[in-house]
Amino acid sequence: MSATTAAPAGARTGSPARRPGVVLAVILITQLMVILDGTVVNIAMPKIQHALDFSPASLSWVQNAYALAFGGLLLLGARAGDLLGRRRVFITGVSVFTAASLLGGLAPSAELLLAARVLQGIGGAIAAPAALTLLMLTFREGPERLKALGLYSLVSSGGASVGLVVGGMLTDWVSWRWGLFINVPIGIGLVFAARQVLAETPPEKGKFDVAGALTSTLGITSIVFGFIRVAEVGWTSAEVLGAFAVGVVLLTAFVLIERRVSHPIVPMRLFRNADRVAAYVTMLLVVGTMFGMFFFLTQYLQGVLEFSPLQAGLAFLPLTGLLFASSRIVPRLLGRIDGGRLMIGGSVLVLAGMIWLTRLTEDSSYLSGVVGPLVLFGFGAGMLFIPNTGRALAGVQPEDAGAASGMLNVLQQVGGALGLGILVTIFGTASRNSDAASRIPAERVREILTDGVHAAFVGSAIYAALTLTVIILGVRPWNRRTPAPAVERVEEVPVEL
Repeated sequence: MSATTAAPAGARTGSPARRPGVVLAVILITQLMVILDGTVVNIAMPKIQHALDFSPASLSWVQNAYALAFGGLLLLGARAGDLLGRRRVFITGVSVFTAASLLGGLAPSAELLLAARVLQGIGGAIAAPAALTLLMLTFREGPERLKALGLYSLVSSGGASVGLVVGGMLTDWVSWRWGLFINVPIGIGLVFAARQVLAETPPEKGKFDVAGALTSTLGITSIVFGFIRVAEVGWTSAEVLGAFAVGVVLLTAFVLIERRVSHPIVPMRLFRNADRVAAYVTMLLVVGTMFGMFFFLTQYLQGVLEFSPLQAGLAFLPLTGLLFASSRIVPRLLGRIDGGRLMIGGSVLVLAGMIWLTRLTEDSSYLSGVVGPLVLFGFGAGMLFIPNTGRALAGVQPEDAGAASGMLNVLQQVGGALGLGILVTIFGTASRNSDAASRIPAERVREILTDGVHAAFVGSAIYAALTLTVIILGVRPWNRRTPAPAVERVEEVPVEL
């Protein structure tokens, strides 16, 4: 991830990569599989809840277990590629991901499914950084690399929303388990192809920052766990207070470790730039808004509007299409319009879409209540991500480029998990206050689900408002001297969306 000028992936001596088109296909399919799996089970949540007896609050862990393991270990995975060789690490990551997918598809209990999702996240965290670095090393500077990175960005930005559609198809046509099983033949094929077309890169000297990776991952997990448990046991529970306390202690330890180790996974100097910090916070908030919207709109579509899983997946097509379109259009607009102003406009659209979703009722229809918000959200998110990436990476030293882009990817995963955890708390509190679960008459289920989803959307709207505030304060539109980030820099280190 951090090596962008080393020898091509085809050989240690700098000879051209073997069959670069096949190398690119392997990398793009891997990236799609890893990103798609963050949301492919989202549409299947009602089926999974019924099959494995999840509670409404614990159900979010099916998504969060993957996101936290993936995001928390992503930087350590990138370091593993540097120290052990990217081909070896890539094959190991894909193999772990594939085996975990098989385990998850066969899982007879909630506990085993969550364990499989954690293993999937670990495999993804190992494979994804190595894949990106191999792409950078395979294609030299110039039009070929830009074209390859354009395709990589397209897969990254659209993968999450495509996962909703694919998940709906598999759940409706076969079973929710095929959202996991489908990775098995793909993963086996990727391992075989990687052994044929990828050559090893020379290992570098250095050390693993295992302590930093563990304290950061476990600290964030503890805080997310606390928020999710609030929905069931309340704020004053010893379990909740203990989880928050442990999370704070571990994250404090993480900061102290990163300030002292010789090879930190997150160099603290990255946070000395105010614009970069604002970009990081923006990523944390906007992805939290997006993942919360995905999760609860899925519940509404299937539980209130009574959509099938396939219909619910296809319902997200307006957003999916606009995200794909934006990934092609926004880089061209950045040459004409200041990136900061695009971010403000995009954030306003996201906020408007979330406010619109808060107006959903039991009697709302898809065309009148859902399509409009998805269109606004798709346009807005597409206008946000690319210029925000540019601001986060502007002025980064070459030796920190991998860590800076990796940090954005980590914040995306952590932001989604943390945002969803907070919104699940809001949802669970609203549902519990509406009526006790054991006393809910069948005819009131839709009403109570709507109340909970409404409360969660209000929370998402607050998240979106905070995003707009951070962007305005960070971009400072009244300061015309603030330079816009270069489009080329955005394309060279894409973010996994």
